[in-house]
Amino acid sequence: MQNTADLLPKIDSPTLPKNKPTLPNYDAADRQFVNLLEMEDLDKTVVAKPLLVSDLESAIAVAVRSAYQQPEGDEAAHLFLQRLLYRINRLNLFWYDDLRRYNNERSHYLRSVRDRIEAPWQQWEIAQIDVAALQNIEDVKQALRDRAAADVNPELTQIDRYLREQMTEGGYRHLLAIASFDGLVEASRVSRIIGGAGNEIQSTLTRVLIEEYGGGRLARKHSTYFAQMLAEFGMSTEPEAYFDIVPWQVLASINHNFLLTERKRHFLRYNGGLTYFEIAGPVAYRNYLAAAQRLGLSQAAMGYWELHIREDERHGRWMLDEVAIPLADRYPDEAWELLLGYDQEKSIGDRAGLAVVRSIQAATIKGRSGAGA
Repeated sequence: MQNTADLLPKIDSPTLPKNKPTLPNYDAADRQFVNLLEMEDLDKTVVAKPLLVSDLESAIAVAVRSAYQQPEGDEAAHLFLQRLLYRINRLNLFWYDDLRRYNNERSHYLRSVRDRIEAPWQQWEIAQIDVAALQNIEDVKQALRDRAAADVNPELTQIDRYLREQMTEGGYRHLLAIASFDGLVEASRVSRIIGGAGNEIQSTLTRVLIEEYGGGRLARKHSTYFAQMLAEFGMSTEPEAYFDIVPWQVLASINHNFLLTERKRHFLRYNGGLTYFEIAGPVAYRNYLAAAQRLGLSQAAMGYWELHIREDERHGRWMLDEVAIPLADRYPDEAWELLLGYDQEKSIGDRAGLAVVRSIQAATIKGRSGAGA
């Protein structure tokens, strides 16, 4: 039986600086970090001028303690840490933007920051899953099939009904703004697991990626359909345009997938998670489609959801039958990690979904208040 600790980074958590009774200014620390990212030769500068990052370092240490070592994690700390992680992780992909943004993509200092946040965060995440129970499941393939059967068409929840029956057009726009953060560059992380030896599993993953990318034709790429929805409302179609309203729970979902795709040791976990994502995706998309239809929106304002419902239903079957099950056969001793990835993706996704709905509701109340002022 494999030790759970083997799945986690071997990094000591930072200690909280002494004599820091007040909370740091996370917004100021975040702005400082953005400036550091584009600095010429960041590593040499930090060594020569360590005081330059002292406030940032203090903010990180306080935030790690506040987010992951307290019974009730501080929301501001979670948001600050997940924003830092995302800013580092997105350097692994090219966005056709200002080349200076990649000046420090291999910085040792940035890697240190990432590891010191990622380790306690992942320990916190995995503590919420009963790993021992997963390790003791004898028939992993049946467990995967059972999960898929339950998640492909579940009973409607209160969140589902709110989206379908109560979300306003303003709320729908807010949903698009948050979803655009991933929707405009979707499937990018899948590309990180395609390389390597060829076999049937790799071929299936490649088919999923090719369909997400429209077979190499921009007009058919899924992100193009998402951009069309945004354009229909006169919203920005630039990636990351709505960064400031993205809940930390959504950023955590994205960062979690960055971690799993960047570390090949987590290949099984990622594919277990991707299996859940493709199986359960149409459930969420049907909610959004039903809301758009109720609101009487145009076809362009909802076309992405229809496309995804059709294709992800097929992708879910592919992932279960042609990726997850064959991986369980190929790696019988580690097959439980597929279940870990599946269950974590579901848990993290549910948390993010709830956060998005709360954000929509808050924006709707704020909009009504502003309209009545």
